[in-house]
Amino acid sequence: MAELNGRALIASRCAKFFKDGDFVNLGIGVPLMCVNYLPDGVDLWLEAEIGTVGSGPSPQWSDADIDIIDAGGMPASVIKGGSVYEHPTGFGLIRGGHIDVAVLGTLQVDQEGNIANWTIPGKLVPGMGGAMDLCAGVKKIIVATDHCEKNGDSKILKKCTLPLTGSKCVTDIVTERCYFEVTSEGLVLRELAPGYTVEDILACTEADVIVPDEIGIME
Repeated sequence: MAELNGRALIASRCAKFFKDGDFVNLGIGVPLMCVNYLPDGVDLWLEAEIGTVGSGPSPQWSDADIDIIDAGGMPASVIKGGSVYEHPTGFGLIRGGHIDVAVLGTLQVDQEGNIANWTIPGKLVPGMGGAMDLCAGVKKIIVATDHCEKNGDSKILKKCTLPLTGSKCVTDIVTERCYFEVTSEGLVLRELAPGYTVEDILACTEADVIVPDEIGIME
């Protein structure tokens, strides 16, 4: 299989956190790509913000059911036995503590596990969605994000400067360059993407980084 990179690598690595039987919520964008990289032998129920339990792989437009699209307007699918429901039921699942893992995109995330992903002051936004509920109601919050802004500024900060979505809730951060575990001591560099060095990560990360003796390779 060809070596993954970029957002495909992020989605593939995030999918490796899932355990058999998990009930998982996927946000818009890269998180929804995780369904394309589920590990062998892992059977999940995936809940997506589009209002489905039992989300399947993302089909090509040529194979898509036009009535089933994701929250970003791209083709989606529902596996056999899956269901479609209204928003109150979806929020009941989240607020009731039934979701095991959530994967979220972000604008900023910091070394304390804070996440800011819903608004930039002064810019028009459609709303905060369900991310605030997920951050409050799910024990494992995985952030899937590009490491830096388009201008090169780090999105992995010492302290978020944008309005927070959730406080000290993030457990793991996966970018196209590395994987950090969020601990009470700070961010621990657990894995490097192929082609990146520890020095590369330290140079593009504003947050303080703990570098252990052994570091794995993302795949």
